[in-house]
Amino acid sequence: MRVGLFVTCLADLMRPSVAFAAVKLLEDAGCAVEVPAAQTCCGQPALNSGDSVDARQIAMKVIAAFEGFDAVVGPSGSCMGTLRHDYPALFSGTTTEDAAWRTRAEDLSRRSHELMSFLVDVLKVPAVAARYDGTVTYHDSCAGLRELGIKRQPRQLLAGVQGLKLVEMEGTEECCGFGGTFCVKYPEISTKMVDDKIAHVQASGATTLLGGDLGCLLNIAGRMKRQGIPVRVLHTAEVLAGMGSQPAIGEAQGERGAR
Repeated sequence: MRVGLFVTCLADLMRPSVAFAAVKLLEDAGCAVEVPAAQTCCGQPALNSGDSVDARQIAMKVIAAFEGFDAVVGPSGSCMGTLRHDYPALFSGTTTEDAAWRTRAEDLSRRSHELMSFLVDVLKVPAVAARYDGTVTYHDSCAGLRELGIKRQPRQLLAGVQGLKLVEMEGTEECCGFGGTFCVKYPEISTKMVDDKIAHVQASGATTLLGGDLGCLLNIAGRMKRQGIPVRVLHTAEVLAGMGSQPAIGEAQGERGAR
């Protein structure tokens, strides 16, 4: 299967190892992976800010960049939710141009998948050959959970990782307070939400926090780093790809958390 990897802005700028992990997992599953150079941001920041004009222009570029692939896969429920659910709605007008782009957007929507869901639900990968020694807990990101139904898939794959013990924390489905521009518009509320999330992480007794969206993970890792809380934060793909021994999010040189 020919797969186009949607890298995402945060992976490209803040945590390239997540993209490399995604490539490894997909190739190990038998996919031929390509990374279109013409891809850009998915346009979610513009869309969430009410800038539908720029969001449409960005969507057009992404749609064109990923035409011809059997599947488009990204290590982010947030970004892939935008491709799957928001792109077709951007071209809801009645013009001939809108109709043509809506058809192309709907085609991309049908081919777009979040990484964990694609591995488990589409490729039927039962397990991966990986090891991670430690107790971990998992944060369910809002977009992945509520837009795409990402819940069981990462846990199924993590269950096969040697040495890994998953302990569910209280409030795992609650928002971490990042929410893209939400944390900028409502910083006090956002800070309270991430502090609540961190309290749940600590109460679980886990020494590592995993998740599937870098926005959430950078937010939580940044806050914990500033509070001196020694919990490692990794993207699930990094652990599944055998890259869990590298510096955690917020620890590597040049990486900064959201707070």
